Amino acid sequence: MLQVSPKMLPRLAELEKDLSLRRKRAQEEQWLGEIEGIDLTLTFLRTKQADAARLTRRVPVDLGIPGPRH
Repeated sequence: MLQVSPKMLPRLAELEKDLSLRRKRAQEEQWLGEIEGIDLTLTFLRTKQADAARLTRRVPVDLGIPGPRH
């Protein structure tokens, strides 16, 4: 599974906005197959947004630098 960098959150928000506009147009035109595809894509996109947001809250763990044994 690929991880999305937290730096990509603004771009993901742009994509979500664009998909929402496309979904609105598809509803107006009654393109049912297009609506279903957009809904599926929005679900995956929102999951990736949540994963990336969770990574921003993760605190790095210092494992230290291993040294030579005595």
